[in-house]
Amino acid sequence: MRFVLFVHSLLSDWNHGNAHFLRGIATELQERGHEVRAFEPAQGWSRRNLLEMHGAEAWTGIRAAFPGLCSDEYDLGTLDLAAALDGADVVIVHEWNEPDLIRRLGRVRAAGGGFKLLFHDTHHRSVTQPAEMARYDLSAFDGVLAFGEAVRQRYLEQGWARQVWTWHEAADTRLFKPLPAVEKTGDLVWIGNWGDDERTAELHEFLLGPVGQLRLRADVHGVRYPEEGRLALAAAGIRYRGWLPNHQAPEVFARHRLTVHVPRRPYVRALPGIPTIRVFEALACGIPLVSAPWDDAEGLFRVGRDLRMVRDGAGMRAALKDLLNDPAAAAEQARVGLETVRSRHTCAHRVDELLGICAALGVPGSFLSLAEVS
Repeated sequence: MRFVLFVHSLLSDWNHGNAHFLRGIATELQERGHEVRAFEPAQGWSRRNLLEMHGAEAWTGIRAAFPGLCSDEYDLGTLDLAAALDGADVVIVHEWNEPDLIRRLGRVRAAGGGFKLLFHDTHHRSVTQPAEMARYDLSAFDGVLAFGEAVRQRYLEQGWARQVWTWHEAADTRLFKPLPAVEKTGDLVWIGNWGDDERTAELHEFLLGPVGQLRLRADVHGVRYPEEGRLALAAAGIRYRGWLPNHQAPEVFARHRLTVHVPRRPYVRALPGIPTIRVFEALACGIPLVSAPWDDAEGLFRVGRDLRMVRDGAGMRAALKDLLNDPAAAAEQARVGLETVRSRHTCAHRVDELLGICAALGVPGSFLSLAEVS
């Protein structure tokens, strides 16, 4: 089959975690013999910021890490949709696209376009900014891929789409895997962005406070850290390392004994059951993870076995201390967490799910494609 993806960015992961998942999905589809063509805006903010802040060398490094992937840049005013959609069987449009592009794609589909058209939502705006999401005209779309059941229900309740499937993110286990030969040089690492004040208090309670109190050797990678955030890290004895290209994350995880998950407030309060992709990726790398509280409403993990979840900063401090002082317990937690990801949460699993959706929509060849890997 031929898949056409309209994305914000396929290769640039600067403040753009969805690129992690899209790269894994595109690679998996290609390895199963499908054709994948991606389109992204020529002046997208992720790639623009990457080049402005880190230069062409960083961009070259990402391209070298994913030699089988590329995307066509376009200007919305001059985009030739007929050429872009030529021969497409399935078109997937990510929610970080302009409403005008959504409308134009919908018109082509409504006029008899011979492809299935899917909208892909991987953000909390359906709950936190419903008026903004209501600008998207999905009336001609065949369905929505929502990265959590709470988001799926939101689309149905608002009447934004006729069919909505839950399609969680997952780890690309070709890239994210344990690297036992890498020497441990630190106690704890956190890879994540400051978060636009959506988790400032939580970072102080569940990361900075426990790390400072335990005097851990800790590193933080991420972007958009304000000056007060960088000063707070330094006061806690945490080294701020800046932006990390995502393909280098497995080695960074391997150099540390533990990691943490600190979800953003909108997900905890309004979207239960949705972790960030970092949880899948960290567990796939075989590193023990301790999480600030969130409701695993969909039972993605075996909480208490795959990962530890704590209620407050004191609980985080105790859990980190326990795992650091008990290497056998840490190794067992890492083992079962890796087991769960490999058995349920890889990009290969999500491609199986996607092909099942394609089969339900009657896309020719989707039954055969699914059967080939069963």
